[in-house]
Order: sequence, then C-alpha cells, then structure tokens
Amino acid sequence: MALLFLFLTLFFIFLCYKLYQKLTCNLPPGPRPWPIVGNLYDIKPVRFRCFAEWAQIYGPVISVWFGSKLNVIVCNSELAKEVLKENDQQLADRDRSRSATRLSRGGKDLIWANYGPHYVKVRKVSTLELLSAKKLEALRPIREDEVTAMVESIFRDCTSPDKKGKSMQVRDYLAAVSFNNITRLVLGKRFTSPEGVVDEQGLEFKAILANGVKLGGSLTLAEHIPWLRWFKWMFPFEEEAYEKHNARRDRLTKIIMEEHIQARQKAGGASKHHFVDALLSLQDQYELSDDTVIGLLWDMIIAGMDTTTISVEWTLAELVKNPRVQLKAQEELDRVIGVNRVMTESDFPSLPYLQCVVKESLRLHPPTPLMLPHRANTAVKIGRYDVPKGSIVHVNVWAVARDPAVWKNPLEFRPERFMEEDVDAKGHDFRLLPFGAGRRVCPGAQLGINLVTSMLGHLLHQFFLVSGERSEGGRY
Repeated sequence: MALLFLFLTLFFIFLCYKLYQKLTCNLPPGPRPWPIVGNLYDIKPVRFRCFAEWAQIYGPVISVWFGSKLNVIVCNSELAKEVLKENDQQLADRDRSRSATRLSRGGKDLIWANYGPHYVKVRKVSTLELLSAKKLEALRPIREDEVTAMVESIFRDCTSPDKKGKSMQVRDYLAAVSFNNITRLVLGKRFTSPEGVVDEQGLEFKAILANGVKLGGSLTLAEHIPWLRWFKWMFPFEEEAYEKHNARRDRLTKIIMEEHIQARQKAGGASKHHFVDALLSLQDQYELSDDTVIGLLWDMIIAGMDTTTISVEWTLAELVKNPRVQLKAQEELDRVIGVNRVMTESDFPSLPYLQCVVKESLRLHPPTPLMLPHRANTAVKIGRYDVPKGSIVHVNVWAVARDPAVWKNPLEFRPERFMEEDVDAKGHDFRLLPFGAGRRVCPGAQLGINLVTSMLGHLLHQFFLVSGERSEGGRY
C-alpha cells in the first residue's frame, strides 16, 4: 500500500510539473510523452534516424522526453548555428550519465568536462600542445608508416595462393591500422608485431577498451527516471564494476607512463612527440592531475580509433556503389602521384578531388551522427521556442547534412558539390558538422581528416574496389 501511495504521489507531481511547463514555457513540439517514461518506448533503435523522421512531422526542432528529462533535438543548419554559436556558452556544459561520470571521474577529462576553468585549461593543452599543426607534422611519419604497412598487408594477403580469387574483409585491415596509429600517436607504443600478433599489453589494452564500451552503454531506465534509483534491487548500478575498470585502466596507463619517464631520464630529459610524453612534460606547467592526464590520453584513444575506421569503411562502400567517382579519384592520383612512388600527406593540396570525396563521405556518414549531449546552464531560446535550464540539447548532424533545403540532391554521393562550393568541415560552416562546432568542436578534426584521407588515398592508388569479386587491370 505504501509503495502504491508513493507511486501515485510521484505521478501527481510529474503531472503538475508537466502542466506548469506547458503553461509557462513555449516548448518545441514533439511526440506526445507517456506518463513517467516519456517517449522512451517510442524511440526507434537508430536514434538519429528516428529523430530525423519526427522532424519531418513536427518541425526542425523537437522535444523528446527521456523519462522526466527534456531533450531538445535540432535538425537543420540554422538552428545548429543557434545552438553552437549564438547560444554556445549557455549550452556548453555536458549532460553526463552515471556511467560517463564514473568513467571520466566526474568530468576530469576533456570530453565530459563541464565548461569552466578546467575545460578551458585541458582544451588549451589539447589544441596548442597535442594537436597543433607543428605537432601533427612531427607525427606524420608514424601515420604514413602505418598506412603503408596496411597496404602491404592487404597486397600480401590478396596475392597469396590460398586467398587468390577470394573476397576480403577490408574492415579488419582498417581496424588494425587505426589501432596501431592511435596507440603509437598517443602512447608511443605499437602493440602489434609485423606478423600481426598482439602482445600481452596490447591484449590488455583491447580488453580495457571493450569493457569500457560495455560499461558506457549499460544504461537502465533509472538513468532517465532518477527516482527509480531508490529501488536499487530493481535497478542496480554496479559501482564496483566501474571502480575495477578504472583501476585496471589506470594501472596499464601508469605502467606505460613510467616507461616513458624512465626513457626520458636515460635520454637526459629529451622528450618525444607522442601525446603521453607531451602531457608528462607539461603536467607541472598546467597543473594536471594524474586523473586528468589519464583521462586525456583515453579521450584521444576512444575518439580517434573507431571513428576513423567507420569513416573509411563508409567511403569505400560509397566508392564501390559509385565506380565513376572511384575512377575519377584514381585518375587524379595517377596524374599527381604517378606509378613510381606512394602518396604522402604533403600531396594532399594537389589532390582536391580526393579531399572532396572525403568531405562527401563525412557529410553522408558522419562518424558521430548525433552530437554528444549539451546541457543548458541557463534558460535559452532556440528558434522561437523556450529551452529551460537543465534541458539536454542535441544536434542531429546526420539530418543537418541531408537537409534538401541546403543540399541539392542530398542523398546522392557526389563529391563534385565541394568543387563547386568550398564548404568547411571543421566547424565554421553549420551545414557540415562531422566534428562539431563552437566551444566543444573536436580538437582532433585535422588529425582525423588526415588519417581518413591518407588511408583512402593509399587504397585507391593501389587497388580497385569491387564488391565480392576481383577486378581486372593493373591494380588489385
């Protein structure tokens, strides 16, 4: 009886709150929420597609209730500009789930930090010290070395007698080069031997990554309906699992950090360009705690690994479907690079069509289709609608980039559109936002573009891409 009374009381409070908001706030339209659960059971599994469909019904800005939490989703470039530029400071905080809070130790990293002195500091470290043009150029040999190794591995496998005439899963090679690239850039370590065998530290590293993804995605109904957390026997939150994961992650990272400290001491204090060396040398200058150093390292790893693989894989799929585009890109590579050398990143300015292919792929298939959640630290207006303080705001990057109001034939894979009009992909043009924009724009945008362009260019220069059968001609 007491439980029923509690439920009815909470239900009454919820109805009163909803009525108060309806009378005092002009909220964006959206699907009608159910009591308690809101729209949770209406949302289809692929959220960004679901929100884009709802935007066709209710308009480019919609309200979606995740339990008792108001989420505002914007789906066109004009409103994205309002969120990421005009109301940027008011919407610069992060909405952290309990999982994200535990994994980031309360936002001590960059990705999950709220906007404030800590965020400004670690953002400055990332932009000026880790991902500046000078640093990226110094690390270029690593990127080119790994991409060359990928091409050699594919060629070796596709020409071996036992695999002759068989199709190949390119994804495995893309994942391997992304893994080796990021671990070398961030940690200064290559966990994989030339034969493709992952060492003990590498296996532990991969296990930690996989467990972090599992924990980060383990959201329960209580995440969206906070009062359900009182019923711990029904909606448990495994604090111990997060503590064990963080301890395991920190233990491996500190071992690698200690290896770099000892190497620097042996070298008389000389520092290499890897991110871990840079952070260790800057730790005292910027007053970075060990938690922040570890958080930044893992931010770079998580942000740069799967996203690169996904982007290249989508591009390859589009090129298989559009052989005209593939042939045109290969003709440009043959004309600029020739057949007596391999492409390097210094060739990028001479390969405008290849760059347009990358942009077009990032437009149609952004690696983060739904931007990470922003939280309103004060009440703001988006369009003509009210967004109360504490609301969660998302930019549907996927929908923005397919808006027929700003893109001609938006579903067509046509890189030439970027030859006709130069559209920035790093946050200055709100029609194309694969890396976000504003205060929370991805600081590694240029690194990501370089990696994708390099991997794609090498593959196109050396191989024809077909689906399920071997091509004819000079390439494989």
